[in-house]
Amino acid sequence: MAAPEPGVLSSAAVPDLEWYEESEETRVPQIELLETTTAQEPPNPSESFCRRDCLVPVVFPGPVSQEGCCQFTCELLKHVMYQRQQLPLPYEQLKHFYRKSPQAEDMVKRKPWATTEASSRKCQQTLAELESVLSHLEVLFARTLVPRVLILLGGSVVSPKEFYELDLSRLAPNSVDQSVSTAACLRRIFRAIFMADAFSELQAPPLMGTIVMAQGHRDCGEDWFRPRLNYRVPIRGHKLTVTLSCGRPSIPVTAWEDYVWFQAPVTLKGFHE
Repeated sequence: MAAPEPGVLSSAAVPDLEWYEESEETRVPQIELLETTTAQEPPNPSESFCRRDCLVPVVFPGPVSQEGCCQFTCELLKHVMYQRQQLPLPYEQLKHFYRKSPQAEDMVKRKPWATTEASSRKCQQTLAELESVLSHLEVLFARTLVPRVLILLGGSVVSPKEFYELDLSRLAPNSVDQSVSTAACLRRIFRAIFMADAFSELQAPPLMGTIVMAQGHRDCGEDWFRPRLNYRVPIRGHKLTVTLSCGRPSIPVTAWEDYVWFQAPVTLKGFHE
């Protein structure tokens, strides 16, 4: 099976999103992209991962719903896993392919049975674990505001090889009937990531574990994600931060004092064909 080139961002990586065509109502000014360089220590020539920090600010024309924030998180997780070659195809394509499509059946006929069986098991396990994380993220977002999300690749939760942060803390509380279209917001987010060229300088990675962490209120009653009361955001490794705002007063910083980090109990394991 020939997988799309992961180093180049394509519309296939985010199904059903129109990247380059927008209606006049959703057209927005060009987004300013900021890039900073970490200065904790000199770069190590033997380091296989880029030491660049990339900040991608995205401004929406109005507030977004809590369901929209959850969808931003889920789509970013699927996108990162594909772009960093932990999935051989974008998530939606992978689900479709392994549902006994004609292409999958044709591959079964051409590959040795043992190879096909092992590949299918790995894919099914990865999809099941990823779907579990996605569904529990929906529950978490329904229980509490989630100001920040981390997607950690490789290493450990305190020292990952790469990590990707989605900062939702600048979004104003929304009224459901005044929320901006989630699809339009997703187009804006991934257009900004595309313009930032955030993945092109990274070398091809090995298979790595992916861990999801999210902030929530300490008394939200969450029982699947595990609280990490003393967790500190890592300072090493490649970092991409996507900050979302809506041009309106955000929730005061002091409101987040009772929020703690929660860690998904599942480490997502990528696979190659």
